[in-house]
Amino acid sequence: MTADIDDASLFTLEYFPYIDDRGQLPDVFQGKIGAYAIFDQEKVLQFVGYSRDVYLSLKQHLIRQPQQCFWVKVQTIDRPSRAVLESIENAWIAENGGAPLGNGNDKEKWTQPIDTKLVMLPEEQVSYQNPVNDELTKMKILKNVARRVETEILAVLEARGLQVQIRFNPKLKEEGLLDLK
Repeated sequence: MTADIDDASLFTLEYFPYIDDRGQLPDVFQGKIGAYAIFDQEKVLQFVGYSRDVYLSLKQHLIRQPQQCFWVKVQTIDRPSRAVLESIENAWIAENGGAPLGNGNDKEKWTQPIDTKLVMLPEEQVSYQNPVNDELTKMKILKNVARRVETEILAVLEARGLQVQIRFNPKLKEEGLLDLK
């Protein structure tokens, strides 16, 4: 896993299940610096990224895109170097024949907090847009939408057998955003 950049061919790296048979994420990457490639159930590349803590980044991507995170390949490095990590990322994208959707039009879905305002139900939208609502009422509505979406995400992850504790940042829910704490 830790190797020279010349050894970092995406297609020669080992696939790791995103969620193993014990319901855990690949904790071998906890605290590790590296580049990673995320694949869907059919092992089609979805996203390429890099991080100072690969494990935390994988956890974050899982809550943002639970239907796309089934397999992962990782190349760790010993010391932080944005230049090295970017060159691995670029090499993998080139090796893939182009950027996967997660590095193109869908990049925000992979890299930014979940904006639950975008998935409001029609009745939630009507309630939120009601002109008589003050800021506190709107904040409560956003918080409830965020809680609903959080419940949906956790149900998907539970159905996949995830046993890892997931805690969302409670302050962001007031803004209608979901991200890990």
